[in-house]
Amino acid sequence: MKKLKIAIVHDWLVTNAGAEKVLRAMIDLYPHADIFSLVDFLDNQERKEVLNGKISTTSFIQNLPLAKTHFRNYLPLFPKAIESLDFAGYDVIISSSWAVAKGIKKSKYQRHICYSHTPIRYAWDLYAEYTSRLKQPKKFLVQQTLKYIKRWDISTLDRVDYFIANSTFVAKRIETTYQREAKVIHPPIDVNNFRLFTNKEEFYLCASRLVPYKKTKLIVEVFNTMPDRKLVVIGKGEEYQEIKAIAKENIEVLGYQTDEVLITYMQRAKGFIYMALEDFGIIPVEAMACGTPVIGYGVGGLRDTVIDKETGLFFEEQTIDSLSDAIERFEALEFNSQKISDHANRFSLERFYREFEEFTFKVNITILQKI
Repeated sequence: MKKLKIAIVHDWLVTNAGAEKVLRAMIDLYPHADIFSLVDFLDNQERKEVLNGKISTTSFIQNLPLAKTHFRNYLPLFPKAIESLDFAGYDVIISSSWAVAKGIKKSKYQRHICYSHTPIRYAWDLYAEYTSRLKQPKKFLVQQTLKYIKRWDISTLDRVDYFIANSTFVAKRIETTYQREAKVIHPPIDVNNFRLFTNKEEFYLCASRLVPYKKTKLIVEVFNTMPDRKLVVIGKGEEYQEIKAIAKENIEVLGYQTDEVLITYMQRAKGFIYMALEDFGIIPVEAMACGTPVIGYGVGGLRDTVIDKETGLFFEEQTIDSLSDAIERFEALEFNSQKISDHANRFSLERFYREFEEFTFKVNITILQKI
């Protein structure tokens, strides 16, 4: 039987975050696959962690001026760049896409599986929010660019044979935006690195990038009104100095910490607070693997991972009053750390391997039957 030739395409390779953990799992499943991306600026350690040391094929944007630090400024060129990648000779193309990777060109004899982290958010559901912060004439230029990106995005739908969504929330967004169905396969989480710890201490934990949409500043403002409750904030980002400046004595803002330090705080915290609207949200599951309940914004991907009043507690608005009320309700509840950890194990790396391989196996059999 012929061995199928597989290519994996990722939007861009500049960091090791949630999407890159999915990519690494795909590479583990298909170690002989070739990797493609718009740009690749991973350092040696990141390359080892994300690509298992593999070298990716990149687009012409890789060599444009200032691309390493400002490649996003070339957004109008992204469609042409992704279409310029040559996938001739491959039987299966797997895209890991939250932007333009789903728009690769293929022949009618090839099969394209798109693992969608989300349709392009700044062109679709975040369009108004993203453009409202801009001033003219930049606002006009960005609006025209995003309108072009939206038209191109829709025009490439026939290049995707199968959609996989990382959550029910994203599957619904794919249905709304693209009128396509998607199989839900949750991202892989290495839960074995996040051990159960039952001796909880009297503090809450918030850990994320310190950027506006994560709403960490709002969490700090809530705890500023609760001097008898302790909060620990871990993370780095553009809001770090502002958050550090407004935090009162009951709040520790620790900045960046190693994974080892972060895990110890996850294990000991009485609750993990997460206020972002996420497509999936990996770090709340990591906290639950430690037996720590999650107080989370009850919209988006967390609906797939947190069980209200069993493994955590939802609040319905990204406001001070809504989170304050949730913390008061949380204090009156009891949680079983063992059950929380057991629930998190459902999102393991091994589970992703099994579900993703089962899906791609069916696709591969279909291809082989036509050869």
